[in-house]
Amino acid sequence: MNKRYLSVAAVIGLAAAGLGTTSATAATPTAPSVNSAYANYAGSGEEAAANKAFFEAVLKSVAEKRAANPGAKQVTVVYDASGAPTFAQQIASSTSIWNSAVSNVKLQEGSGGASFEYREGNDPRGSYASTDGHGSGYIFLDYAQNQQYDSTRVTAHETGHVLGLPDHYEGPCSELMSGGGPGTSCTNSQPDANERAQVDQLWANGLAKALDKLDRLEKVG
Repeated sequence: MNKRYLSVAAVIGLAAAGLGTTSATAATPTAPSVNSAYANYAGSGEEAAANKAFFEAVLKSVAEKRAANPGAKQVTVVYDASGAPTFAQQIASSTSIWNSAVSNVKLQEGSGGASFEYREGNDPRGSYASTDGHGSGYIFLDYAQNQQYDSTRVTAHETGHVLGLPDHYEGPCSELMSGGGPGTSCTNSQPDANERAQVDQLWANGLAKALDKLDRLEKVG
């Protein structure tokens, strides 16, 4: 998901191992049908599938939680940041950026019942969003990458995957989801107008899916 964020040494190492185009995900998902929001991006099919699988895992978790609070008009996605204490400030800044940028979904920190979590450590693949194959998601923040690139941009970019946006490496620095494509000098951590609109559109649909899930649960009950 973040191959353009890799250091030169990491890219050489991955290319030598024949892994330069692989996507970082704990479980390789079956390629889902790509909706129009994803089809507009030029990333590889594998990356698009991994991003979409992560988003759908988060969406499924949110939909299931709607049953406990059916009166809420806004979709709230709860995250757990305890696994990435080094990046506490960047995570707080990133979630604040997204909460200010969109209206149909909000990110809220919580220690229990989280739909996804942040983790930190060393990984030659860099930072990425992933699923564990069991419906849960997490964002991994790599130490080396966050020293080479603007850390808030990296974190906000990965958080964009939580909200449904795939990578678009060919984009300019003004596009948050262009990731490391524009180079290390790019420090923009704000989504552009198109990215904001896409998230609001996705989560308007996400809310509908959540309510549909609730309706079906009520009928079964």
